[in-house]
Amino acid sequence: MTGELPAWLPALREMFAWPWWLLAMPLPWLVRRLLPTSHSRGGALRVPYRGLAALATSGSAAAGASKTPWLLWAAWCLLCIAAARPLQWGEVEQPPRSARDLMLAVDLSGSMSEEDMFVGRRPVDRLTAAKAVIADFLERRAGDRIGLIVFGQRAYAMTPMTLDRESVRQQLDATVVGLVGRETAIGDAVGLAVKRLQDAPRGQRLLILLTDGVSNAGALTPDKAAELARDAGVRVHTIAFGSDAGAGGLFGFQMPGSEPAIDEAALQRIADTTGGRAFRARDTGELAGIYGEIDRLEPVEQPGPALRPRIERYPLPLGAACGLLLLALLPQLRLRREAAA
Repeated sequence: MTGELPAWLPALREMFAWPWWLLAMPLPWLVRRLLPTSHSRGGALRVPYRGLAALATSGSAAAGASKTPWLLWAAWCLLCIAAARPLQWGEVEQPPRSARDLMLAVDLSGSMSEEDMFVGRRPVDRLTAAKAVIADFLERRAGDRIGLIVFGQRAYAMTPMTLDRESVRQQLDATVVGLVGRETAIGDAVGLAVKRLQDAPRGQRLLILLTDGVSNAGALTPDKAAELARDAGVRVHTIAFGSDAGAGGLFGFQMPGSEPAIDEAALQRIADTTGGRAFRARDTGELAGIYGEIDRLEPVEQPGPALRPRIERYPLPLGAACGLLLLALLPQLRLRREAAA
């Protein structure tokens, strides 16, 4: 078809980084053809007897000198090839890249002050236990971009998406129960995470939501927020955190007529809708195990884009050109040395 490039041009571009240098190969021939030949009209050259004797005994050197133009031509061609930068392409590789844009959503409602957890053997409130486990989780997520959302009566972004895990940890350490209200707006937290993750590559958007209560505040219901997350490609892992003897229960049993301490059914629906997993942690050990399981489900390293390493091969023709130039100069050097003897 008219206007299409010859098929060999793309192949030439694959073989050489600067293929236009190959056009200079016939340049010496063009110069010799186009420039007029010079004729010397000077007198006869007077050579001393010793010089004539040397020339007479250097027939082999003179014969070698007759090959000099061809050696110079070959050296010039090799120099042009070296200047064109010949390439060798290696096997296709997929180097690992950062796996996730990961948003953490942490509940700061009033129930997170319940002291039913242990760090070591020391009793602590739920928020303190969650901070300790999340800090260990952050240490294992080198390379991920991580953000932090806290929610209570409202949801707020404490840290934008960042590679600085230490900054996220410091912001988490600075949070206190009731900082954003004592109620629980789970739907708003999910909705805010969807908004913050909209610039992340689709398929790499992840939210880990930790709560110990029932959604009883906010503009978005958990189910509506889950639909928004699904449509935006955000996968949500939910963690229901708290002992069975929390609010609304007595000695681990739910009292008749009381509200459940944690709305596990709503958290399960959020996870199912978005393609995530729903977890239940009744103590610090279980919570640490859950974050370990999330590490397994969402590995840090994922295959990156396919790359082919490019190896420069110009030293080979350059070295060969230098060798030919030396061979071309050797007969001339021998003639001069013998003439001077």
